[in-house]
Amino acid sequence: MNPPLPQPLSRGISLLQNPTLNKGTAFTMEERDKLGLRGLLPPNPQTQADQMHRVLGNLRRKSVPLEKYIFLVSLQDRNETLFYRLLVDNIEEMMPLIYTPTVGLACQQYAHIFRRPRGIFVSARDRGCVEQLLRNFPHQDVRVIVVTDGERILGLGDLGSCGMGIPVGKLSLYTACAGIDPTQCMPVTIDVGTENGALLDDPLYLGLQHRRIRGEEYDALVDEFVSAARKLFPNVLIQFEDFANPNAFRFLEKYRHEYCVFNDDIQGTAAVALAGLFSAMRITGQSMADQRFLFFGAGEAGTGIGELVVAALVADGMSEAEARKRCWFIDSKGLVVKSRTDLVHHKRVFAQDHEPMVDNLAIVEKLRPTGIIGVSGQPQTFTREILEAVARINERPIVFALSNPTSKAECTAEEAYEATNGRAVFASGSPFDPVTINGQRFVPGQGNNAYIFPGVGLGVVASASRTVPSEMFLAAARTLAQKVSEDDLAIGRIFPSLTRIREVSVEIAKAVIEIARNRGLARVEIPEDVDGYVRSLMYEPDYPDYASLS
Repeated sequence: MNPPLPQPLSRGISLLQNPTLNKGTAFTMEERDKLGLRGLLPPNPQTQADQMHRVLGNLRRKSVPLEKYIFLVSLQDRNETLFYRLLVDNIEEMMPLIYTPTVGLACQQYAHIFRRPRGIFVSARDRGCVEQLLRNFPHQDVRVIVVTDGERILGLGDLGSCGMGIPVGKLSLYTACAGIDPTQCMPVTIDVGTENGALLDDPLYLGLQHRRIRGEEYDALVDEFVSAARKLFPNVLIQFEDFANPNAFRFLEKYRHEYCVFNDDIQGTAAVALAGLFSAMRITGQSMADQRFLFFGAGEAGTGIGELVVAALVADGMSEAEARKRCWFIDSKGLVVKSRTDLVHHKRVFAQDHEPMVDNLAIVEKLRPTGIIGVSGQPQTFTREILEAVARINERPIVFALSNPTSKAECTAEEAYEATNGRAVFASGSPFDPVTINGQRFVPGQGNNAYIFPGVGLGVVASASRTVPSEMFLAAARTLAQKVSEDDLAIGRIFPSLTRIREVSVEIAKAVIEIARNRGLARVEIPEDVDGYVRSLMYEPDYPDYASLS
C-alpha cells in the first residue's frame, strides 16, 4: 500500500525535485501535460523497468563499493520509489552496499562524501528546542525512528555526527525488508561531540568540534528528544542504535517499560543469533539444553544474546540459574568469573564460579564449548588453533563470527571451514562468499539483524504496541528459524535466503502482533485476518498514476 498523494500536487520542476513523488523519465505524456513537465524531460517516456535496467547497468559498472554506495544514495535523493524498487528486487546484491559492510566505510567518509542532508540532527546546542527541530521534518506521520549518538558505530568506534549513515541505512532496510512507508521513517543523530581526534582535526567534519558532553547535560538532551518524539508522534517506535555500552544498557532499561523503544545492538542481534542457534540444532541433532556457549566479547551484543538464550532455555523449562551456566564470556581481561571485582552489572549476571583465565585457547580447551560466538569487534580472534580445538571437541562445532564490518570479523568463512574440515556450522555478521571444501560447497549464513528488526517494527507499527517486551524478540527468533528450509541447511546456511526477507518480516510481524494483543499492549483493533492486515500496510515501490488525479 502506498500513501495518498498530497493535494494539491506540486508541479513542474518542484515535482521533479521531490524524491518522494518524482518518477523521472517514467512520467507519461498525459502526466507531463497535466503537471507542467513537458519540455523538462527527454521526450521518450520510459517504464520503471527501463529505468531499472539503466540504473543497474550504471551501478554494476562501478567497481568500488563506496562509489556504489554514493550512487545509490544519490538515487534515493532524487527518486525514492525507484531506489526502493531496486532494493526490493535485488536485495542480496544491494544490502551489502546500503548497509554492512559498506556503510561502515561510508560513515568514516561521511563528511567528505556529503551530498544532501537526510534526517534530523539534534545537537547539544539545541537544548530546549528539540520539539521544534522534529517539527521541521518534512513528514509528520512518523512511525519509526532510528537514533544514534555515533559513539560506537559498528566496530569502528566514535564517529560523531558521521554516524548518521547508520540510521539512514537501517530505515532503508525497514522499507525494503518490511514495507514500512519511507515517509513514516525518521533518521536521527544526537550530536554531543566526539572523542575521535582525527575528526576534530578535520576541517571538513560537520559535527560539533569538541569532546563529548556527558553526565546530566547529555541525559537531559536524550530525555528531551524521547519526550518530544512521543509527544509529536504518539505511536512512534524508537530504535536505539550504536550507543556506547554503558549508555545503551542504561537507556534501554530507563525507557523500555514506559516508551515504545528497543536497542537493536542488544535485542535485534540477540534474536538473529538465537535464530541461528535454533537452526544449528537441526544440523547438529542436539538440543539447546545440551549446549555450552563461549562468547568472545561481553558487551551489548554478547550479553544481549546471552540473555535471550537464557530466556529461551527458561521457556523450555530450565531454571534461570542453570540456563546462565550455559553461557560463558571472555572480555578484554579474560574469563568473566565471580572472583573478579571489575565487572559491571550486565557482566556480573553471567559471571561463573571458576578460576580466572586469560588465554583464549586455554579457555576453549578447559571449558570445551559446543559453540563459540564472536562479538568482540576484534579481527582474527578465532585463530586456527582455536578453530581446530573446537573441531576436536565437537563433531559439528558452532562458529559464529558476528562482528561487523568484515574487517572486524573474528574469522572468515573460509578459515572456519578449512580449520574444521568443513564441519563447522558457521554464521557471520558480514557477508562472505561461498566456500568449497573437499568438493562440498558451503553458503555461509549471514546473521544480519535485517532478518529481525524490520519484521518486529512492522508488527509494532501494525499493532501500535505501547512497549516492545523481550518476548517479541524471542518470538521473532523462533519464527525466523522456522523459515529456514532443509535445502538451506544442506548447504550450511542457517538463515533463509535474503530474497525471502519480506515474507519472513510478515511472519515475524504476525508473531509480534499476537504478543501485543495477548498482553494488552495493542492500541488498535486487530482484524481477524492478521496476514491480510499486515500485507495491506506494506509499502510497495510502484509509481502512482498521476493522470488519474482530479
